[in-house]
Amino acid sequence: MEFLTGVKEKDTLEISELLAKGKEGQQVKVNGAVHVIRDMGTVAFVILRKREGLLQCVYEKGAADFNLADIREASAIEVEGILMENERAPEGIEILMRKLTVLSMPVGEMLPLPVSKWKLNTSLEAKLNYRSISLRNIRERAKFRIQEGLIRAFRDFLYSQGFTEIHTPKIGAKGAEGGANIFKLEYFHRPAVLAQSPQFYKQMMTGVFDRVFETAPVFRAEKHNTKRHLNEYTSLDFEMAYIEGFEDVMAMETGYLKYAMELLKKEYGKELKLLDITLPDAGRIPAVRFSEIKEKVSEKYGHQMRNPFDLEPEEEQLISRYAKEEWDSDFVFVTHYPSKKRPFYAMDDPADKRYTLSFDLLFRGMEITTGGQRIHDYQMLMEKIADRGMETEGMEQYLDTFKYGMPPHGGLGIGLERLTMKLTGEDNVRETTLFPRDLSRLEP
Repeated sequence: MEFLTGVKEKDTLEISELLAKGKEGQQVKVNGAVHVIRDMGTVAFVILRKREGLLQCVYEKGAADFNLADIREASAIEVEGILMENERAPEGIEILMRKLTVLSMPVGEMLPLPVSKWKLNTSLEAKLNYRSISLRNIRERAKFRIQEGLIRAFRDFLYSQGFTEIHTPKIGAKGAEGGANIFKLEYFHRPAVLAQSPQFYKQMMTGVFDRVFETAPVFRAEKHNTKRHLNEYTSLDFEMAYIEGFEDVMAMETGYLKYAMELLKKEYGKELKLLDITLPDAGRIPAVRFSEIKEKVSEKYGHQMRNPFDLEPEEEQLISRYAKEEWDSDFVFVTHYPSKKRPFYAMDDPADKRYTLSFDLLFRGMEITTGGQRIHDYQMLMEKIADRGMETEGMEQYLDTFKYGMPPHGGLGIGLERLTMKLTGEDNVRETTLFPRDLSRLEP
C-alpha cells in the first residue's frame, strides 16, 4: 500500500535551479532533448533543449563513461556531470558530462526541419505540416510562450477585478452573431451550430455573477483565405454588468493590456529578447469616433473610403498609422460603429440611432477586439429583432433572461492569435496559431 502526498520531488534539475547559488562545481543531474551536437574532435558540445531554454553540456573523450555515438540529435537523455560557469554558454553555465542514460532514440535518420538553426528559414506550409517538430525551434516556441503570457495576464487581471471565469458550450441551436458564417451540424437528428462566440451565455451570466470571462475557441464558417483569418481561433471574452457606458469596457481592456505588457516584461524577458520584441505602451490609448477617423485619414492620406459602414484592412492600417503619427500610440479605439454592421444586441446611440455604442480596438494596423454596450431592456431587444426581420427560434432562453430583468452591461472579444501576431511582428496569423484551421487545413 502506498499513499501519494503531493508533487514528487525529482533529483533532476531545471535551468533556473542550476543557476541558483551554491551549485557551482557540484555533481548535478539533468534531462532534456538533444537539440544539436557540435563535435570538435576531442571535445563536443551537446546542447540540450529544456522547457526553460538551452543548456550546454561538454563531452570529453576519456572523461565520460559513454561514447558520443550513443546519442543523436532529438534523443531524450539524462545526464550526470559537474556544473561549471562559462560566460559564452547559454545562461552562462555548462555541465561537464560524466554519465549518460538514454531515455529514447529517434527512429528517423534526420529531422524533417533544421530546428536547431537560429531562424527556421522554411515555408509556412512546411512548418505547419510538421508543427510538433517546427516548434522545437526555440524562436518558434517562444511565440507561444508570449501567447501564454497574454492569456495568463487576461486571467490574472480579470480575477483581480472581480470577474468569474465561466465555460460555455460550443454546440448550440443558433449562432449569436447571425449571418451565414456558421458551421452547421446534426445533433442527434436535430440541427445545431458551432458557436461563433459565447455572446449569449456571457450576457446571461452577467445577471448571475455581474462580471464574467472566458478563454475558449470560436468558429467562423467564412471562406476567407487571407493572412488574418482563421476558421477556428481563441477568443478572450469578458462581459461586465452595471456599466455607466461602453467606455467602461474600453477602460477595462486598457487595464488588461497595461497589465499584460508589464507581465511580459517581468516574466517573459527571455522570449522578448529571443524574438527582438519591443513592447508597446498601452497606458494611454486614444479613442476616436468611426466617422471622424475616416474623415481624418481620408484627408491626411488622400485615401478614398469606399465602404461607409465598415473598415477595410487598408483603412485599419491607415488609421493605425495616423494614431502612431498623431498620438504616438500603437493602439487606437474606433468607436460608434454603424448600427447595420453590428449584431442586433448592440446598443444604439441614443443621440443618433444610425450608430452604436460599440468599438473596435486596432493594434499596429489590425482589428484585434470588437466590443461595446449591449441592449439590456427586453422590449428594446424585441423591437430591434423585429426591425431586422429576424426570427427568435433558438434564442428563447436567451430572451427569457431579459424578461426577468438585466443590468446595463457590455463586453468584448479579443482575438488571441491576432494579438500575438502583431505583438511578435509576424504577418500571418497562422504563425501564431498552434494548429491552424482554415479553408484547406484540418491536420495536424
